[in-house]
Amino acid sequence: MLKDAYRYKVWADERTLAALADFERKGQASPAFAFMRQQLNHMVIVEELFKARLLGEQAPHPATNAEVVPDLHVLTQRLTACNAWATDYLAWNAPTQLCSDVGFVFADGQQGTMTRQEILFHLINHGTYHRGAIGHALDLGGGKRPADTYSVFIHGAEPQRRQWACG
Repeated sequence: MLKDAYRYKVWADERTLAALADFERKGQASPAFAFMRQQLNHMVIVEELFKARLLGEQAPHPATNAEVVPDLHVLTQRLTACNAWATDYLAWNAPTQLCSDVGFVFADGQQGTMTRQEILFHLINHGTYHRGAIGHALDLGGGKRPADTYSVFIHGAEPQRRQWACG
């Protein structure tokens, strides 16, 4: 299920990135777009922090937000790289490895422990939260919010599911 959920996350992220690119292309850059980029930047930073934790590496960022927010192209590249890495990570780790604990220090200095699968689930859930905020900002800014729910994803990935009927 975690692999399927990550496939969903990648799909939903791609739809959000496409909506942001369309918003920017139409010249709708505004305070709403700055907020969207900030939300996306925060998502990417958190993913890069947790990737480092999973690998036992030094934290690549001192905080979960940054004063300078990269342009959309850079954010797209970074999020795409995070998703590709996590998808590969899920593929080459056995379920028993995913249940192992990882100890780390959060950006605020607090200590934490999560299993590897809890970290990956957190990234799925965290992305959903911030895509929702981005979607709301798209609505407010006159952009087009992509449908990004799991039910839309699964029925697009497996259209035969629409053929089944109750009763």
